[in-house]
Amino acid sequence: MSAPPGPANDRRYDYLIVGAGFAGSVLAERLASQHGARVLLIDRRPHIGGNAYDEPNEAGILYHKYGPHIFHTNSDQVWDYLSQFTEWRPYEHRVRAMVRDQLVPIPINRTTLNKLFDLALQTDEQAAEYLASRAEPVEDIKTSEDVVINAVGRELYELFFQGYTRKQWGLDPSELDKQVTSRIPTRTNTDDRYFSDTHQAMPLHGYTKMFEKMLDHPLIDVRTGVDFAEIKDQAHEIADHIIYTGPIDEYFDFRFGKLPYRSLKFDHRTLNEEQHQPVAVVNYPDPSVPYTRISEYKHLTGQDSPVTTITYEYPSAEGDPYYPIPRAENQALYKRYEALADSTEGVTFVGRLATYRYYNMDQIVGQALATFRRMDERRKCLGEPLATAVAAE
Repeated sequence: MSAPPGPANDRRYDYLIVGAGFAGSVLAERLASQHGARVLLIDRRPHIGGNAYDEPNEAGILYHKYGPHIFHTNSDQVWDYLSQFTEWRPYEHRVRAMVRDQLVPIPINRTTLNKLFDLALQTDEQAAEYLASRAEPVEDIKTSEDVVINAVGRELYELFFQGYTRKQWGLDPSELDKQVTSRIPTRTNTDDRYFSDTHQAMPLHGYTKMFEKMLDHPLIDVRTGVDFAEIKDQAHEIADHIIYTGPIDEYFDFRFGKLPYRSLKFDHRTLNEEQHQPVAVVNYPDPSVPYTRISEYKHLTGQDSPVTTITYEYPSAEGDPYYPIPRAENQALYKRYEALADSTEGVTFVGRLATYRYYNMDQIVGQALATFRRMDERRKCLGEPLATAVAAE
């Protein structure tokens, strides 16, 4: 990866891509390798990879600077695309929750119910009947609280969801859109995997190595530590077209006010023990515990070491934007920014922050690939040289 002497240099680019996470990096790679486009990729952070960035710490443990990122997808297309840039380490993610001084599987399954309530449920049918007996039907499901109580009743809701959600979002589940908890399944079998996707694995040498290979192209210049705000006025002198993956409200100078996000703070620690916990992630739903979860990276990497690195995760109202807060009024505010984006020529908005939606990593890759396909179709349809086609997008 080469870097020009400065973002505003004599070399004009076809694309200026803002943000070197999944969305920006995938588009940079596709445009350079498939269209022969000259791309300048910038990021305000001092590294590529966005929130998926990982690096070895002083003890040699490969840890995730912004909390654990577990890759899983049902999309063969996404899997095949990323497999060009990494080998994989097979890994099926398992999570436990500390509830009533016991570590039990989450999502709730038959084992969870048997351990917590001293039961002897043997079949899926017995577990389903038990959950149905605890469920409290909600006629009009509107909130996250409604979703869970309707499925498993109030006791399990309070044990697993209420405290955790309050910590994670700074709001009670009754104040959040139903999508927040509808993402979390409840099982009647003993499958204790967190995900059930077809493809579940970790990049063999880490996410950062995968990004480095993805961006290793002579037509891609990467500049980290560059804030788009500092070069925004020059952007269309630098490149014919901008692809923006940052916060959409920030692009428009917060014209309608700030879109609300939750952030995270991380406390990384290396411990003088081989293993700290039985699985990669343990959740702490108890509201009296200030953190939401503890992650241990050697479960993800398979590294052999006499020490281990863990991360305590603390949700926060301040800091880098991580999670759009799913409430109707926030979505309405985003729609005003989306209308502005749709009417802004020469700029394509892609990714989690630019579209104010929480996406898994594979969904972001899929969105970026779909965006490239649309660009490719437009280029073929116009039948014009690259610069002309780009200007028309």
